Amino acid sequence: MPTLTLNHVPVNYVVTGSGPRVLLIMGAGSPGRVWNTYQVPALVKAGFEVVTMDNRGITSTAGIEGMSIADLAADAAALIEHLGGPAHVIGTSLGSRVVQELAITRPELLAKAIMLAATGRPHPVEAALNRGQRALHQAGIDLPPSYTAAISAVLNLSPHTLADPLKAQEWLDIFEYSAPTTTSAGVRAQTAMDRSHNRLTDLAAIQAPTLVIGFGDDRLTPPAQGIEVAAAIPGARYEQIAQCGHFGYLERPEEVNALLIAFLHGRPLPQQP
Repeated sequence: MPTLTLNHVPVNYVVTGSGPRVLLIMGAGSPGRVWNTYQVPALVKAGFEVVTMDNRGITSTAGIEGMSIADLAADAAALIEHLGGPAHVIGTSLGSRVVQELAITRPELLAKAIMLAATGRPHPVEAALNRGQRALHQAGIDLPPSYTAAISAVLNLSPHTLADPLKAQEWLDIFEYSAPTTTSAGVRAQTAMDRSHNRLTDLAAIQAPTLVIGFGDDRLTPPAQGIEVAAAIPGARYEQIAQCGHFGYLERPEEVNALLIAFLHGRPLPQQP
């Protein structure tokens, strides 16, 4: 995995495939390799060069003090410049906020923008969860992995997924065994980032063709937030995928990938049930 120093911070990234460039930006606390299961192979097969990266704080503690969404966007911009120019950029959750920032501040680097589980303003439930996480971190408390896995499942997956006990157990196992035993300083810094700014008015400045994808059962970023993000961006499209939660790109990868590929290729978007 190549490592670059961007904005005085080491950033890991991977380039796969060839064709028009697509940069994938992950959500809070997750490495770029999460995209590898479904999105990377589908996009490569569709004829794209796919770039994944670890956001600041994932693999290093450099530059994490007082880090902001603007810092993450600056890191992504520096990587795009290093690779040679504009890219389509896709982000989920926190990554969608990074895409917004990039589209507003460095529009020349974006060909098309896709935002999954997007929000443009603070939400009281998300804010309360972040405060709770910060309080646990400050107290030096790491919850039992099995309990953390259960909380992750309830917050990030659809009731339709959890209704099947076998699938629910599979997800619990994935969450438990993929999570670190302790939360790193970098992930804690991501959790502590200020997300209180309302960006909805600023989104009117975005010029890149934009697709916003909402997930019907998303508890962390309810679809209404994605709808208002799309409404704030001139010409943006909104599509919603049913029976999936905040991790819809993992729960319903075929539907998500079909939308990504169609939009990037400029084809009609597949109809959602």
